[in-house]
Amino acid sequence: MATALISHDDCLDHVTPPGHPEQVARLDAVLEALAGLDLLRVKAPLAAEDDLLRGHPKSYIDAIKTAAPTEGWRSLDADTHMSAGTLQAAYRAVGGVVRAVDMVLSGEAANAFVAVRPPGHHAERETAMGFCFFGNVAIGAKHALDHHGLERVAIVDFDVHHGNGTQDLVEEDARILFCSTHQSPLFPGTGAAHETGVGNVLNVPLPDGTGSKAFRDVMERVVLPRVDEFSPQLLIISAGFDAHRADPLAGMMLETEDFAWVTEKLCDLADRHCQGCVVSSLEGGYDLPALGASAAAHVKVLEEKGR
Repeated sequence: MATALISHDDCLDHVTPPGHPEQVARLDAVLEALAGLDLLRVKAPLAAEDDLLRGHPKSYIDAIKTAAPTEGWRSLDADTHMSAGTLQAAYRAVGGVVRAVDMVLSGEAANAFVAVRPPGHHAERETAMGFCFFGNVAIGAKHALDHHGLERVAIVDFDVHHGNGTQDLVEEDARILFCSTHQSPLFPGTGAAHETGVGNVLNVPLPDGTGSKAFRDVMERVVLPRVDEFSPQLLIISAGFDAHRADPLAGMMLETEDFAWVTEKLCDLADRHCQGCVVSSLEGGYDLPALGASAAAHVKVLEEKGR
């Protein structure tokens, strides 16, 4: 089976103010880097209201709809801005992850990479923040549980920033394991090791300057064994590439090869526990050449594992 690449041109219509790091060019860089790969290309659908409600109350969803401008920008906070195309793009981002879950669990695809923006892992139940509006991967996990009848879904987030939004959406649901490696201290200031949810949250804060050896060590000693023990029926990856040494927003020192390595390790676990069912969704990554190279390294492993 093929690896699915799920995206949509609407995600290019989420336009941020000049100089903003979460820019249209990010998705262009990712798609250009993946252009030569033999992938099953699928357009991300719009999320259904029922899917959004798995992560957010109706009052919050309505507030985001009301905030959407018809021209110019509307700022929800100092980092998080809406343009006329943002709402549609945010619906595609959630819809893309849900479609990926459906394709992988039904056998339409071996695994999937969802190349969408805006990202989602900072969006809390009732708060848009950190460039994010809806909890894309958390909603995908809940869809897998509710719609496909799974009992255990693991989310692994290797973005350099803690996925506070994902944690907020899943920390009371023991069916979902959330594991995050992230630089600390750093935005958003959450993700301490003592934040454990109902025993289903594993946070591994790492210091500024953490490089390949330390990252791989903590993955092998702490994160991968926890996922292995949980024995997930689906593995979802929050694939942020801003822990790369070239990224301007953080200070971790990972190389492009580290993202290929961790992807292979996670896919090995998925082969062991869930017939290789992996859904990965783009989160951060703000140096365009590093982002493109890292995303390509990540997806090439998915493609090889899916054959």
